Amino acid sequence: MKFFKEFRKQEVLVLLYRIFLAYFFYQIARFLFWYFNKELIKVDSVSDYFGLAFHGIAFDTTAILYVNALFILLSLVPIIINTKKVYQKVLFWLYFITNGIAYAMNFGDFVYFKFAQTRLTSAAFQVAQHESNIFKVFTASIIQNPFILIWFIVLMWLWIFLYKKVKIEERKPVKLVPYFILSVVTLCLTAVLCVGGIRGDFKHSTRPINLVDANRFVKIPSQGNLVLNSTFSFFRTLNTNSFKEVHFVDEKFIDENIQPYKMYDRKVANKPNIVIFIVESFSREYSGAFNQNTKIKDYVSYTPFIDSLASQSLIFPNTFANGRQSIHGMSSVLAGIPSLTDAFTSSPYSNQKIQSIVSICNDLGYDTSFYHGAPNGSMGFLGFGNILGFKHYFGKTEYNHDEDFDGMWAIWDEPFLQYFAKNVGKTQPFMATVFTASSHHPFKIPEKYNGKFKKGTNQMHEPMQYTDYSIKKYFETAKKQPWYNNTIFVFTGDHTNEIYYPEYQKAMNRFAVPIILYSPNPEYNLKGVNPEEAQQIDIYPTLADLIGYNKRIRSWGRSLVSDKKYPAIIANSDGGVEQFIIGNYIYRFDGKNVVGIFDKLDLGLEKNLMDQLKSNPEVQKGQEIAKAWYQDYMDKVINRKLY
Repeated sequence: MKFFKEFRKQEVLVLLYRIFLAYFFYQIARFLFWYFNKELIKVDSVSDYFGLAFHGIAFDTTAILYVNALFILLSLVPIIINTKKVYQKVLFWLYFITNGIAYAMNFGDFVYFKFAQTRLTSAAFQVAQHESNIFKVFTASIIQNPFILIWFIVLMWLWIFLYKKVKIEERKPVKLVPYFILSVVTLCLTAVLCVGGIRGDFKHSTRPINLVDANRFVKIPSQGNLVLNSTFSFFRTLNTNSFKEVHFVDEKFIDENIQPYKMYDRKVANKPNIVIFIVESFSREYSGAFNQNTKIKDYVSYTPFIDSLASQSLIFPNTFANGRQSIHGMSSVLAGIPSLTDAFTSSPYSNQKIQSIVSICNDLGYDTSFYHGAPNGSMGFLGFGNILGFKHYFGKTEYNHDEDFDGMWAIWDEPFLQYFAKNVGKTQPFMATVFTASSHHPFKIPEKYNGKFKKGTNQMHEPMQYTDYSIKKYFETAKKQPWYNNTIFVFTGDHTNEIYYPEYQKAMNRFAVPIILYSPNPEYNLKGVNPEEAQQIDIYPTLADLIGYNKRIRSWGRSLVSDKKYPAIIANSDGGVEQFIIGNYIYRFDGKNVVGIFDKLDLGLEKNLMDQLKSNPEVQKGQEIAKAWYQDYMDKVINRKLY
């Protein structure tokens, strides 16, 4: 029919080809992402990989349509000049600027995933907004990982080459009415397909696919990151807020099984000082004291001083972090507030009155201070520290010796910890927290120490030894201070970092940090090895107990040194699903339903036991407890009951 001769067949086919190219290159990026992180994402066979990649097409579709929505519209909108060279040139630049930026996100994740343990999300904005050195960090990452940049350049060149191989010949419509009618119909059909593609389904009852949906197609949870792509995870988390009230159980069940309010009755005549070390990227993997029973072949420790200190301390070799980033560590350690899928500290609810070890110490007349050698405000520590109520903040500005700046993040650990040792204690009792900085990307140490420490098997090992050495020098100075003998020292990591041993490649061990409680005062009896599961949020109630705070405290953690045995519920999130260790099992919870149950020794989350344990009484109760914990967390955060 003459009417259909005005159908823009050539333009539609070329558009399909150009969109197909995006799918093709996203699959290449997926393979490279897996290749660079294959020690963290186990894939048993080629067929398993292709199965995961196939399911990834749905998530690629959403990402590609997000990015190319304007390009598709301008390719099909009937304005007659569509086939002209100038117009096609405009489309070319629009296509590659938008797709180039979105594609680069996936390459950034080749490195970022090793640290964040999750695909790139909009939470990166919360981290970046507090930093002035983002360009330096980006440049350092490129220098340290040049092959990633090379791969990106080569693939973008190939993408442009293939794009140009298929061109649109200039053609002017003869009959405008059919041209416009057919174009509008094509646009409408395309819009319908795009909406379905972005949602992931055409069913009205189906919500748009989200990060958690990637786990529907995997054998082990870490494979969900292979199904996803970074563009999807970034766009899907823009302007999201996973903080929503839920109701699964009554308050009586929460009071009896979660016990979010606790009381301790220790009598303490002489209040001890408290020094909390939150050590940047301090994974349990790096410390020999925490690997005595792991049976790792040819294990090497990179923390000789901390190992010696641990032998005189009470340590917990089965400790887990409650978050994935530094600011998560601060809220967990000091306020007992873990970060789930979305970080509490970047939520609309973070600016509220919060009971914490800081507020408790303030109530007892302690002098409270926070030390971090980065530019003041970095990582959001200054703002959150003010919310918690620290009386003093000491950063790079107060240190006031920029010659000791590492050029990227902060004052080197050794000089800053010397400053910390000498500056605290002017008023006693005191509670001081220091957040170290040097054991961090870009994995540098001061030039004067080049060759002093062994390089190890990954980039973290040398700077970790430097931080360990800096802590040793700190203690040499601290021992000379009048406050030292009546001080309790706490050590933990904010989160983990690069790994080497397969034991720490397991999903739950990506949260494996240490807890060390040390005091030169034997009165506190902080000696030994406690194999019970512990977590960062236990530190706040433990210290409240040790300093003799006998009032009610709000805490999902528990004192690790009390005879009162409150239930242990370990909680964290892989960025898409919440995780709980309760009793003998690990429960994975998506905010509505428990989606996985694993033996607590199955730290790799390799064998989902949900079907086998349906009628198991402990598991049935455990699922209710997981839901109850989540319900109570949302209630207290949203309704501002954190005090």
